[in-house]
Amino acid sequence: MSSAAFPPPSAPPANMFGTVPGYEGMAAAAGGGGYLPPPMPLQPVAPPQPSPEPEDWSIPSLSEDDARDAFKDYASSHCCYNKGPASDGVITKMEPHDTYRYRLETYTESRSTEWATKPHEGEPADFYTQTAPRPWEVPATAPNLFTNHTEEIRVPYTSSVKDCNSCHSTGTMPCDECHGDGSKVCWVCNGSGKRDEKSCTQCDASGKERCDKCDSRGTKECETCKGKRQLLTYIQLKVEWTNNVEDHVVRQDSGLEADDLRSVTGKELFKNNQYLLYPLLGFPNPAISEASEKMVREHQSKYAQNARILQQRQTVELIPITKVKYKWKSDSHKYYVYGNERTVDCDKYPATCCCVIQ
Repeated sequence: MSSAAFPPPSAPPANMFGTVPGYEGMAAAAGGGGYLPPPMPLQPVAPPQPSPEPEDWSIPSLSEDDARDAFKDYASSHCCYNKGPASDGVITKMEPHDTYRYRLETYTESRSTEWATKPHEGEPADFYTQTAPRPWEVPATAPNLFTNHTEEIRVPYTSSVKDCNSCHSTGTMPCDECHGDGSKVCWVCNGSGKRDEKSCTQCDASGKERCDKCDSRGTKECETCKGKRQLLTYIQLKVEWTNNVEDHVVRQDSGLEADDLRSVTGKELFKNNQYLLYPLLGFPNPAISEASEKMVREHQSKYAQNARILQQRQTVELIPITKVKYKWKSDSHKYYVYGNERTVDCDKYPATCCCVIQ
């Protein structure tokens, strides 16, 4: 069977996707309707309320024993580190450089639409049997707050059955291995029928061998309709719940990079959440108040454009940082202990084997 017997797949016909009230901007060639702004609330939105005053601004301290134990654990976790500096080093000075991290989370729901198809498996064609709900009218169950989740929903009363344009409603396509011939060039003789001046035993001197991929049929199941010959076309609604998180870490002069602090937690000093937040004012460190005011304003402006804000949450953590100076074999060295996890950062450990590059 020749591949010429199969007409090439055609583009979706112009009438494959209908016109649905409320979805007029969804031309199939345009790739869908894109993200849709949420409707205006029926009731006026209450203004954000001031946050309650935090009760405890106390700063945790790190003892010498804790600093030494953290350094020992750090050295033990590196196979090429000699334990001497961590076990025998003498701490000479401990400098606290605590810093604050302000985190703002804005939890949103966004909706987008596009035309979609699937193999028709007996689903009813309900196109125009009733008025289709508008995108923001389609019921969707949100997950727990501040949890990312995506759900795809077939919009009711937008489904119709169409012939598959890829296989012209035959349910089959030419095999891409043998191009519809049912056989392919013999891999031993490369189609010559001979090998070493003798007849090729692999293909019985025919130069061709059976196509195993299609079992010599020359066809395979249509990938678009999965052999069903027809497609269900419908509007697909994509609902995305997204937790948009932004952090601000107050600069500190310990010498430890702010990026190092991303993997650790601190002491939670304050947390509150509301539908819309009021900036955190009156914080002892003015940099936190300034960051809160700026970020709250930007989030509420940015994410309300194409999404619905469901909830906001702001958190303030105090991240403990201790710069530890110590002596070992008459030389001075330093390391950092930071976060609730008591993570250690030591750029130049003084006793390593040759396999460690400092």
